[in-house]
Amino acid sequence: MPDPSHPQRGLPVAPSRGRLTPVPAGDVVLEDGFWKARQDLNASTVLPHALDWIDRLGWTDAFRRAAAGEDARPRQGKLFTDADVYKTAEALAWEASRTPEGPAGERLADLGALIRSAQEPDGYLNTWFGHRHAAEKYTNLSHGFELYCYGHLIQAGVARLRGGVEDDLTAAVLAAADHAVATFGDTDDTRIDGHPEVEAALVELARATGRERYLDLAGKFLARRGHDTLEHHAIGPEYYLDDRPLRDVDVLRGHAVRALYLTAGAVDHAVETGDDALVDHLVGQWDHTIATRTYLHGGMGSRHLGESFGNDYELPTERAYAETCGAIAGVMAAWRFTLATGEPRFADYAERALFNMVATALHPSGQRFLYVNPLQVRHPLPEPGDDEAPFRKDTPRAPWFWVSCCPTNLARLFASFSGYVATTDAGGLQLHQLTASRIATDVAGQRVVLRVHTSYPWDGTVEIEVVEADGRDWELALRVPAWARSARIEVAGDVRAVVPGMARARRNWRPGDRLRLTLDVEPRLTVPDPRVDAVRGTVAVERGPLVYCAEVPGGVAEARHTLPDPRPKLTEVPAGVAGLDPGAVGIATTVRTTVETTVPAWPYGPEAPPASAGDEELTLVPLYLWGLRGPSTMRVFLPVEGTQG
Repeated sequence: MPDPSHPQRGLPVAPSRGRLTPVPAGDVVLEDGFWKARQDLNASTVLPHALDWIDRLGWTDAFRRAAAGEDARPRQGKLFTDADVYKTAEALAWEASRTPEGPAGERLADLGALIRSAQEPDGYLNTWFGHRHAAEKYTNLSHGFELYCYGHLIQAGVARLRGGVEDDLTAAVLAAADHAVATFGDTDDTRIDGHPEVEAALVELARATGRERYLDLAGKFLARRGHDTLEHHAIGPEYYLDDRPLRDVDVLRGHAVRALYLTAGAVDHAVETGDDALVDHLVGQWDHTIATRTYLHGGMGSRHLGESFGNDYELPTERAYAETCGAIAGVMAAWRFTLATGEPRFADYAERALFNMVATALHPSGQRFLYVNPLQVRHPLPEPGDDEAPFRKDTPRAPWFWVSCCPTNLARLFASFSGYVATTDAGGLQLHQLTASRIATDVAGQRVVLRVHTSYPWDGTVEIEVVEADGRDWELALRVPAWARSARIEVAGDVRAVVPGMARARRNWRPGDRLRLTLDVEPRLTVPDPRVDAVRGTVAVERGPLVYCAEVPGGVAEARHTLPDPRPKLTEVPAGVAGLDPGAVGIATTVRTTVETTVPAWPYGPEAPPASAGDEELTLVPLYLWGLRGPSTMRVFLPVEGTQG
């Protein structure tokens, strides 16, 4: 049974067993740098912005109307908007725990009271179903999202409980969870929700409360999936991950976010129940997916149809779906694998997705967001207005969306970011995300305080300073990313080369000791696997953890950039794009710019149509800065002249 006395302060994931134990988020304070800027922006701007939009679109008013017994129709928003209210509540809960003197706690108290007021005496809670002039409860589990919404409600309550608070929100969560157990816990029941999410939430609630019934229900939902019990109409059971049992599948498929949430819940349950065989199987699924179905920027889910994974190596750039929620769900799944196995490659993926998907999705204003994340844009759409919540998902960064899962997911990830940074085990401490921070926690039976000094990702030096330790022997380790072509660590004058993985130093650490990691962050060319048809004959440019892109601001028709030299000179220059990072590095290189000179005609013939071409210097910018100078054409992979595509 999970042990609620296990240290869980501020932790989004708190397994009671596994190779590594996450350092409580309350023990990790981000300091000035890339991720602190975004965490602070989330608190100051993203969260108030989210509260404003869920109010103005009537998503919170739906709870008031449900509490008052008013007609359920007409109602603004989709049938799953309750979940976005709950994700906003979760983000507020993490932020209230991080900054107890800030306004998040008061805002959450009001929102929690509203949520609780709409709950029925038996614990049922939903603003779409079960009200006057609305469909009956649990009559559309394939498409109704009732249990999915419970999942996000429960995760909000777990965040509150792990902040040491019991209030209206936590009361609502426990009542809803007990209602779910009473309604769906019978051994003979075969019902599941069309959108996985509740599984991971139930495991985390079991960890937070010690109530095994929540863990048992999560296991039942996992075991029931894969037997084609959902109504799927024309879209097919694979979309819902209901076509085959989890243990019979060797790669992630179907709806990408559903698949990743299901993976997270399955890892959680397997860890808590000691099912090491399932953990190993899930690792195999993940490895296959990373190798064949993942984009350079960490995106998952290549098809707009069904927001789904494609086949192996089906990774188009211009039509990449690569939903922001998919990257966030990927980070969450990767963290669970890190804790379960102790292997650093999962944090490598998380770093890639964080810097190139999560950071890209957030506008520096904190008031605009990306839903889909292509790697090429030929004809950019106009930016939505400040009061628009478009139904389209392939727009430039928008203030909100009619389906707004991504902004609220970003909010809860940034608010809980400190819980994804470091871990401990019986022998020491491990740093997984290389970010400036202060870590004060228990290590190998003693209180340890560390300062992490770095300007990463712009600089490849990461220095860990021991501020407090009692001189006992323990191991300090930090991740050397897989992209690092060369790296070295230095401790007390001893310098040695290290390879990707974990760089480890064991000694009797004392105040004033330092460990310095130096990574080669020079720009590099990345050649895609030729089995990815969409980018055969091209290269991408990366620097450190960052993917770069060529963009032409102004919304002009696409100019075709190619590389005349397969090994071009890459020169570091200022990026020249306003954002949260004034020190951002651009990469200048020579490209050949081709502009067609004929009117459109039949595009197939014995030779290419006439065109004018000329060489020019172009500054590539980090992908996360794309589009900040207005609508822009953009591409990550540049064709190399003379290379057959």
